[in-house]
Amino acid sequence: MSTLCSVIKFENLQDLRRLCHWGPIIALGVIAICSTMAMIDSVLWYWPLHTTGGSVNFIMLINWTVMILYNYFNAMFAGPGFVPRGWKPENPQDSMYLQYCKVCQAYKAPRSHHCRKCNRCVMKMDHHCPWINNCCGHQNHASFTLFLLLAPLGCTHAAFIFVMTMYTQLYNRLSFGWNTVKIDMSAARRDPPPIVPFGLAAFAATLFALGLALGTTIAVGMLFFIQIKIILRNKTSIESWIEEKAKDRIQYYQLDEVFVFPYDMGSKWKNLKQVFTWSGVPEGDGLEWPIREGCHQYSLTIEQLKQKADKRVRSVRYKVVEDYNGACCPLNRGVRTFFTSPCTEEPRIQLQKGELVLATRGLRYWLYGDKILDDSFIEGKYDTLEEDGG
Repeated sequence: MSTLCSVIKFENLQDLRRLCHWGPIIALGVIAICSTMAMIDSVLWYWPLHTTGGSVNFIMLINWTVMILYNYFNAMFAGPGFVPRGWKPENPQDSMYLQYCKVCQAYKAPRSHHCRKCNRCVMKMDHHCPWINNCCGHQNHASFTLFLLLAPLGCTHAAFIFVMTMYTQLYNRLSFGWNTVKIDMSAARRDPPPIVPFGLAAFAATLFALGLALGTTIAVGMLFFIQIKIILRNKTSIESWIEEKAKDRIQYYQLDEVFVFPYDMGSKWKNLKQVFTWSGVPEGDGLEWPIREGCHQYSLTIEQLKQKADKRVRSVRYKVVEDYNGACCPLNRGVRTFFTSPCTEEPRIQLQKGELVLATRGLRYWLYGDKILDDSFIEGKYDTLEEDGG
């Protein structure tokens, strides 16, 4: 019991409630279906355990499942790391460079941001992920990224098992309508034949699992490349957006300055080591960070304060040109809008033609911001807008 407690630690029993959410339920369901069906198909119909190859294949399937679940639960329960409540810099004069969080009653440490879902200021916050029902940040960034790497690899292996199972079991049932034309799959015959016949239910379950495996490989694989791209630059998704707005601010006002991202160590390998370490513990304490030569510890936070003071950079006014019902994945807004719908729990705003909104940041087909309504705001996300020139 003591060994188990040393591996997984919970701040309190309420952390287990993170599992009671649609994100973890779907994610764990996909893992369970793909892993279980891959093992069943492999043992019963494709590669029996009494062969050397079958045994190695079965061990690899178990290995994928264990590693995926370990990194998934570690990312969920270890958490991103939160700025201590009431935190303030050691040097009181440094507080002028930091924003104050009224909810946490503390200053926001460099690279930290307040998450409305977690209701805490998160160290080196990247985003709030609904699939782990937690934020991705300083302490769990490595585990989260490893999960994004291992899940597509394991699903690719499972997809191969599914395809080969259907290939080997349907060889004597496939034809193209001509008695003289058949697929020769004699090499796939098993001797003795499987104990459990590969019936219609097994075929349907295998085909369903294959769809899940291929979908997971594509979707999660894309997320992995996005994450590894920003890790190699030692950035987060939020910091990438701040950098874009910094360049936009300098270009708009034609300032004689160049914004240099302070946490890029100048080498992809050095940046990678900031997240991935042999001990599994990321570099730093999440409050102070190594910076490149010529930069200030608070360079990024100072830029945030400049952007906050600059209303033109902070928000752009748009006028709604079409009604929008607030659907999560709108089918009537085009294929690209549908497939690029952000995977977040933030509400979509129902809009009507002629209403005004303020956009603070955006993706290619979606915008983040507020709806203007009687000098008040409704926070959320929306699309189908055009710039109003304000």
